[in-house]
Amino acid sequence: MAEVTDDGGRKYDPEASHNFPDEKLNEVLPTLLDDPEVKTYLKAQNVNAVTRKGYNDHGEKHIEIVRNRALRLYDLLKAGDVDFNGASQQGLAEEDEAVIVALAATLHDIGHIVHRDEHAYYSIPLAADLLDRFLPQFYDTSEVVRMKAEVLHAILCHHTEEDPLTTEAGVIRVADALDMERGRSRIPYEKGGRGINTLSSQAIDNVSLKPGTDKPVLVEIEMVNAAGVYQVDNLLKAKLHNSRLEDLIRIVAVNTKAESQLVERIEL
Repeated sequence: MAEVTDDGGRKYDPEASHNFPDEKLNEVLPTLLDDPEVKTYLKAQNVNAVTRKGYNDHGEKHIEIVRNRALRLYDLLKAGDVDFNGASQQGLAEEDEAVIVALAATLHDIGHIVHRDEHAYYSIPLAADLLDRFLPQFYDTSEVVRMKAEVLHAILCHHTEEDPLTTEAGVIRVADALDMERGRSRIPYEKGGRGINTLSSQAIDNVSLKPGTDKPVLVEIEMVNAAGVYQVDNLLKAKLHNSRLEDLIRIVAVNTKAESQLVERIEL
């Protein structure tokens, strides 16, 4: 089994050893990241979210973090011999699991160009059109349809009442919530935003993903004040619920600057 480095999942390294077959992902990912349409979506989708609504970042940096953490989470789960059913039930190869994760993580928020509200539903037709153009570079017609099905399912389930039916989709749902550190709320905070999403994000100093002992994945969260509880106990806990990953991830949040016993440690 390949060794998993403890970098907290901050950046996917195609040269590193992984616990999954990574050749297909390493073929697809550079083309995806260099695609002009994808790059434009990632810039444009932040206008409604940040500029007009004053929300936390949903643009290029958010997508980069979610994709890296999704791939890190996927890698740790594979190291723990967790079964993934999305690609396999479509008759796709194991190497396609990581591609589904990377594509869904990259495209999950493009519906923001239409509106922040209900954005996951708007992401579906936009991502479908993009995938129809992009996927034939790497897959035949039958594989394109099946890959498209799994990517769209994961996109839909990241932020809706629809529960993930695949482990791949569960990874996207949880990884989206793991982008919670203070950098995400920098722009609204500097503009004077003091809503709970902004303040709670400002309270999160660091998030890291590591191999667990009792469970395949350990998520460690460092808070600098009690406001971070909202990110952990409301947003992350809600995304973890019915994600198919509840029994596979241990979450430990510690208030590193607690001056009293108030919210010193949270475990999920």
